[in-house]
Amino acid sequence: MTKFEALGLQKSLLDAVADLGFKTPSEVQDKAIPILLEDETDLVALAQTGTGKTAAFGFPLIQKIDRESRTTQGLILSPTRELCLQITNELKLYAKYEKSINVVAIYGGASITDQARQVKRGAQIVVATPGRMKDMIGRRLVDISKIDYCILDEADEMLNMGFFEDIKDILSNTPKEKSTWLFSATMPKEVSVIAKKFMHSPQEITVGDKNAGATTVQHEYYVVGGRDRYPALKRLADTNPDIFSVIFCRTKRDTQRVAEKLIEDGYNAGALHGDLSQNQRDLVMNSFRKKQIQMLVATDVAARGIDVDDITHVINYQLPDEIETYTHRSGRTGRAGKSGISMVIVTRSELRKIKAIENKIKQKFISKTIPTGIEICEIQLYHLANKIKDTEINEEVENYLPAINDVFHGIDREELIKKIVSVEFTRFYNYYNKTRDLNTPDSGEQRGSRRGDDQTPGSVRYFINVGEKDGYDWMSLKDFIRNTVGLGKDDVFKVDVKDSFSFFNTDAETTEKILSTFTEFKVDGRFVNVEVSKNPGGGRGRRDRSRSGGGSRDRDKRSNSGRGRDRSVSSKRRGRKSSGNSSYSGKRRDKRKSDFF
Repeated sequence: MTKFEALGLQKSLLDAVADLGFKTPSEVQDKAIPILLEDETDLVALAQTGTGKTAAFGFPLIQKIDRESRTTQGLILSPTRELCLQITNELKLYAKYEKSINVVAIYGGASITDQARQVKRGAQIVVATPGRMKDMIGRRLVDISKIDYCILDEADEMLNMGFFEDIKDILSNTPKEKSTWLFSATMPKEVSVIAKKFMHSPQEITVGDKNAGATTVQHEYYVVGGRDRYPALKRLADTNPDIFSVIFCRTKRDTQRVAEKLIEDGYNAGALHGDLSQNQRDLVMNSFRKKQIQMLVATDVAARGIDVDDITHVINYQLPDEIETYTHRSGRTGRAGKSGISMVIVTRSELRKIKAIENKIKQKFISKTIPTGIEICEIQLYHLANKIKDTEINEEVENYLPAINDVFHGIDREELIKKIVSVEFTRFYNYYNKTRDLNTPDSGEQRGSRRGDDQTPGSVRYFINVGEKDGYDWMSLKDFIRNTVGLGKDDVFKVDVKDSFSFFNTDAETTEKILSTFTEFKVDGRFVNVEVSKNPGGGRGRRDRSRSGGGSRDRDKRSNSGRGRDRSVSSKRRGRKSSGNSSYSGKRRDKRKSDFF
């Protein structure tokens, strides 16, 4: 008896298992399949991405489906089109020897009429994204009122993407007596709410520690200056010549920008984000799976459809808002029992986030330094030597050897080897020979410096008359300033928040824009005053503290005299989303994010 037979799978599924080359069930399969086959029960299964969750619910679902009925009996909800199609294709492989079982994918970006027609022909299993499923229910193009099984795959990611209300609406259209199987990498509060509201005494299985990261992934972090993220990324790539990676950015704009810069610099890179057409996304993913793309730059949402087992590195170009999102990111590597590396590029001001992630995933990060140029040259030299050594000889070259030998005539073996490896070595040496050490602490990113050297060369230190009493911390104030003025993520630095006032820095060229923006500027009826600080060391004296109130009063006097124009904003506008997809309120920060930051 094989290990899959011991789980209770029928012969048709065992034949499919053999065809797929599965030898041993993964831990989540070993725990979930017997429970789902033996009982009509609700189940919560917590397991990392890449642990075989699709087979864990797919095999039991197929075995329990009534093949004689054309009624929709099973509904699987997944967060993205890519994952929806991936699950559909896998289920079809599992049901290879069950010809009467029909699986249909329902997702946005394709003809809703065609999908409705496929369902109407008889689809016992429907795999759907929440948005398209809700749309089809509203148009009465699909009937899920008689389903026996509902599976929520990647539940935490669906809820993190804002599908909470959609999922509640969809589940409200399903019968109460169904079995609900919830599969998730983590168990945030929103997933618990769904479980309590729509599940009845669910059994729970956990692979590894709850919310913990995969043990096959090594976590590393590299501290650089805010403006050195991209050079650091290139060095990490050059240090790993055979890298096959996913690079995560927080926004679509950053994703496209980083990918374009990598391509311009000669790397095999591509971008994957929501602004691409479906055809473009398919082309990028196909190229990535074929390893024509070595560095795939992606947003968190777009990456949910990536199912590739041999990704060597995940690089966090920017950290996400939520720790759970980091867990999903790192789960892209170290899959199917293989090892992987998750790298994080951070500034000094973000170091406390590393500690927060460590506490959540119950794994330690390794602090590493960005390689120097000479170190990279050495690595690339040895890589080239090994590549030459391991290259299989193409016998067709034999015809050209006489002419080539004539070219190399008079060059001894040692000199020839030097010349061959110098072709590649010189390229890297010329580029890196005079580059600086990126590990030099970037004082422009240190928060609340105590040395009195807050005036970074080329930057300007400002005073602003809002602080902790107004509900700000350094991050929300930084976002407020850069969103109000229209600056980039790293253009505001050295934010030092005090009780009733604060300080921050920008590059000198933005000074005029900063001061003009905050001329006659109000928040909730109160003037927000920004001035160039007369004490670049931080302004901790009484003179600066008294100025926090005085500036506001002076503005009120000028306003009452009718001079200037009222540039007011509401607290709602102040809390708008930043380019990093993080939303902050002027009075308090989103509680869910405060757990991380």
